[in-house]
Amino acid sequence: MKIYFAPLEGITGHIFRNAYNEIYGHIDKYFAPFISPSEKCPITPRERKEVTPENNQGFCLVPQILTCRSEHFIEGARELQAMGYKEINLNLGCPSGTVCAKGKGAGFLPETLALQKFLDDIYSYAGSDGVKISIKTRLGYFNPDEFYDLLDIFNKYPVSELIVHPRIKSDFYKGEPRKEYYAYALEHSKCPLVYNGNIFSAKDYEEYSGSFGTGLDPVMLGRGLISDPSLADKLKGFTAETDFAKFKRLHDTIYHEYQKVMSPDINVLYKMRELWSYWQTLFDGKERDIKRLLKAKKYEEYEDVVYHGLLLEN
Repeated sequence: MKIYFAPLEGITGHIFRNAYNEIYGHIDKYFAPFISPSEKCPITPRERKEVTPENNQGFCLVPQILTCRSEHFIEGARELQAMGYKEINLNLGCPSGTVCAKGKGAGFLPETLALQKFLDDIYSYAGSDGVKISIKTRLGYFNPDEFYDLLDIFNKYPVSELIVHPRIKSDFYKGEPRKEYYAYALEHSKCPLVYNGNIFSAKDYEEYSGSFGTGLDPVMLGRGLISDPSLADKLKGFTAETDFAKFKRLHDTIYHEYQKVMSPDINVLYKMRELWSYWQTLFDGKERDIKRLLKAKKYEEYEDVVYHGLLLEN
């Protein structure tokens, strides 16, 4: 089976990707957090650093673009092509209020006429320049029934893969995904499909596959793969349990790589807190230690909790 690593802004940057790929691997595609081209700058220096091939060696990376302007998408895509990328992902799923207020991400979904014109432009460019464009989408903005029209629109284009997160904008990441709409996509999509949403364990994967009557392959994992970095290993049959020796190596590698490029202590610890907000699910009964860790402001405080408590016992 093929497993894709979903982009999580602020978390799955090149430091995380390199550490994860070296220690765990078994990911068929990593999707980079979105690039947002503007009239003045197709790709900022910070964004370029994240996707430059020199920082992403040894695995398949797919850059993602977030925009509602086709000319901006094309300018950004050309920059990425010049770096050697042959597949680019369009973000039509981000539910952030600030993003949607600008008509981007999930905020672009209600504008079906503008969306079709946008897709006309970018797929015309893709056909002439030999680049694949995949799409990551939600079901709609206001109502999941918007997906019926959206799928009809997507079916008009050579979408290399349609990654469906079966929620609407206001769902954010809460509640159960609306499985019946993905089932509809399985029956009616002309585009190759990828499922994304709420798979946190091998059991979840089996239940979702069973509910659709088909194995989910490829499948995109995001929060579930951050929460349990062994999840890809489990789904591909390499292990049945979380490997805490690997987890410690992942933690240490990311922690020390952040220390090389960031200062003071608190900035590194902010990044680690984001990860621990997911990792804490692996440490049942350690809520007090996690709370101390999340309040740490100096390396010494943080390391005391991590190395003399949480990771020492595993």
